[in-house]
Amino acid sequence: MATALRPSSPIPGRSLRPHSDIEEPLHGFTPKLKLAAYKKHSSSYKMRFRASSKDLNMVEIPKQWYNLVADLPLKPPPALHPKTHKPLKFEDLSPLFPDELIKQEVSHDRFIDIPDEVIDIYKLWRPTPLIRAKRLEKLINTPAKIYYKYEGTSPAGSHKPNTAVPQAWYNAQQRVRNVVTETGAGQWGSSLAFACSLFGLNCEVWQVRASYDQKPYRKLMMQTWGAKVNPSPSDITHAGRKILETDPSSPGSLGIAISEAVEVAATHADTKYCLGSVLNHVLLHQTVIGEECLKQMEAVGETPDVIIGCTGGGSNFGGLAFPFIREKLNGKINPIIRAVEPAACPSLTQGIYTYDYGDTAGMTPLLKMHTLGHDFVPDPIHAGGLRYHGMAPLISHVYELGFMEAAAIPQTECFQAALQFARTEGLIPAPEPTHAIAAAIREALHCKETGERKVILMAMCGHGHFDLAAYEKYLQGGMVDLSYSIEKVQASLAAVPQIIP
Repeated sequence: MATALRPSSPIPGRSLRPHSDIEEPLHGFTPKLKLAAYKKHSSSYKMRFRASSKDLNMVEIPKQWYNLVADLPLKPPPALHPKTHKPLKFEDLSPLFPDELIKQEVSHDRFIDIPDEVIDIYKLWRPTPLIRAKRLEKLINTPAKIYYKYEGTSPAGSHKPNTAVPQAWYNAQQRVRNVVTETGAGQWGSSLAFACSLFGLNCEVWQVRASYDQKPYRKLMMQTWGAKVNPSPSDITHAGRKILETDPSSPGSLGIAISEAVEVAATHADTKYCLGSVLNHVLLHQTVIGEECLKQMEAVGETPDVIIGCTGGGSNFGGLAFPFIREKLNGKINPIIRAVEPAACPSLTQGIYTYDYGDTAGMTPLLKMHTLGHDFVPDPIHAGGLRYHGMAPLISHVYELGFMEAAAIPQTECFQAALQFARTEGLIPAPEPTHAIAAAIREALHCKETGERKVILMAMCGHGHFDLAAYEKYLQGGMVDLSYSIEKVQASLAAVPQIIP
């Protein structure tokens, strides 16, 4: 998340690994040469390049990120200091983020240039494909056309490297040695570990305990790229120990994991914090998805009538939707834009719009967002990346302005949709985008009833190759729908701070 006040002394007994741990040569290449070597020797990179040169649907990688704030008729409310409740200042954020990311967080510029070094790394997997799901259309016998923007071709298998790479690069430019973060399903932790390996940064990750246990290969993936991984809540931090004292078997949450990572960053001068979703600069980096997709849809002569994406913190959805919202505001298109969240963690559809902490311990700024309360711990659904108590402030603001809508879907319907998708399109989705797939199928079946020939565009934000245990549970009939407890949400909302305007 964002800022925390730096305590006067470090956590007792706490130290990060020395920088030299990941400075050792990799197969004869120093860290500075790793990227060049990766591109030179990667056969998949070469094959994608040869294929792309003949593909009429390929487009150039965007040279700029798009900032939706610039075009909104009403600017979003500012983040507030957690102690004074006054709007944040630049220096409040400096303990956690490098200067350039702070500037991006508060920027009102419409476009921000992507550094050449970042574009060079994007070329390992971007542009990502836009695919029409013809076999899925045939299966459900719909007159609608279903397209999906597939982000699973990145080295980490999801959309998360779109922001992990620039975050690592900006930290490296400011000579930061160590970065810390949280992760739910492990997609973000894997992506940051990958990015840090390219720039010689130490990376330490707090992974939500439920996902740490459910997805061991995500942990191994992070470790392969040189990261240290801790289950959260952990006994390493004050925040983690406090949770464990109350509930030794806590499944954890993204809010708890954020508290732990922020605490470490705030107590170590040589350490910065990286975040995989929620904040403006993170959603900004993800807009490469939507900017590419706009050009790809134009290339195939289509205009989407409905745009669908899953939402947890909001980066995948915002990345696809924001450039299309710009075109909608300009009167060029008028699609329905729909966010889909888990029924067990429905921050947009059931939360309240108010200032709340981004983490459980209350170390981060107060953000105006849709929230279930920072104390809320969702049930351990398999879409670990969507188990966040709040929604990105910018997405919450856009939702309040009426430029988008939201729905919540239970996980068994999502996995049923995932099987239909996998058995027709071949790709096995991560549990998170199954929510978008389920919503797209709902829309396509509605078109079957009405005869409408709508164009449906959805975000397919990552593959599920490391989530097969969830599929096994579903296939064996062991998966059940989990729903939030009204009593639990009410108790959590009671702890939301009361901000006096």
